[in-house]
Amino acid sequence: MMQSIKKRADISILYRLLIGFVAALVCAGCFEDEPVVRVDLANRVEVTLTQPAPAITYAYLPQYSHSVSYERHWRLVERLAAATGLHIRQVFPDTFDAHIKMVERGEIDISFSNPFIYIKLAETGARAFARIVEATGKPDFIGQIICRRDNERIKDIEDCRGKRWIAVDPFSAGGYLFALGHFIEQGINRQDFSEIAFAPGPGGKQEKVVLAVYAGQYDIGSIRNGTLSILKDRIDLSQVRILAETKPYPGWVYAARKDLDPEIIDKIAQAMFTLAMEDEKDAFILEAAKMRGIIPATDTDYDPVRDLAAKLQMR
Repeated sequence: MMQSIKKRADISILYRLLIGFVAALVCAGCFEDEPVVRVDLANRVEVTLTQPAPAITYAYLPQYSHSVSYERHWRLVERLAAATGLHIRQVFPDTFDAHIKMVERGEIDISFSNPFIYIKLAETGARAFARIVEATGKPDFIGQIICRRDNERIKDIEDCRGKRWIAVDPFSAGGYLFALGHFIEQGINRQDFSEIAFAPGPGGKQEKVVLAVYAGQYDIGSIRNGTLSILKDRIDLSQVRILAETKPYPGWVYAARKDLDPEIIDKIAQAMFTLAMEDEKDAFILEAAKMRGIIPATDTDYDPVRDLAAKLQMR
C-alpha cells in the first residue's frame, strides 16, 4: 500500500513540473516591453488562385501499345500546342470502344482514328476536319492478310477457308474490316473460317496479331500496312508472308468532338496544315508520326467506308 501511495505522489509531482514548464514557455514571449501587434480584420485582401487553362485532349486510337502511340505523337502534340497557344494533352484509351465512349462523353476533344471508328464517332456528332497523308505518300491505306511462310497449307487466298484467323479488333479498319471485305469479294464469308479471334488486351493489338501468326497460334492474321516494320527487331520477318492486300480506303482521320469550339478546331487545323516535309523540323515530327502531311477532310470523304460497312452489315 505504501508503494502505491508513493507511486501516485511521484506522478503528481511530474504532472506539476510539466504544467510549470509549459507555463514558462508561454510567458517567455509575454514580456511587458514587447510591442503588441494589432490585427485589423476589416482590412482584408482577397486572394484568388489562378486556375490553369483547361487542356485540349488528344487521343490516338490504341491500335498499337501506349508507348508506341506516345512515341509517335508527342512531338506533334507539342508542335500543335506551341503553334496555337493551346494547352494540348495526349490521353490514352485502352480499347477502341473506350475511345469512342470518351469522345462521346467529351473526354477526348481531338480524335485520331481509323475510318471505321470515325463513322461511329460521326454518329455522336463528331466531325472530320483533317486526314493524313500516309507514309506511302497517299491519303489512303490498305489492309494486309499474312501467314507464316512455311505454312504449306496456305498457298493463296482460297486456302484460307477452314483456317484460324486472328484480327486486331472488330472495329479495326486495316486490321479486320478491310480484310473481311476482301474475303467477301472472293466469295469467302465469316462462317467459312474455323475461328475468327481478336487480339487480347489493351493496346498493342496489331503487334499481337503478327506475333500470334509468327508463333503458329493462328493460320492467318490481318493487319494494316506498315505494322510489320514495327516488329523488325523482335522477330524474323522473313518468316512472315503477305498473302494478300486489300484495296485502298480513305486514311486515318482527325475528328473534333461534338460542341468543341470552332475557333479551337480552326487553330489546330491550320497548325496541322502548315506542317511540311520540306521543312527539316517538320519532317522529323511527321516521320515520327508515320505520316507525310495532314490535309483538310470532310465527312463525305468517308462515304466509301460507310458503303463497305453496309456491305459487311455492320450496325
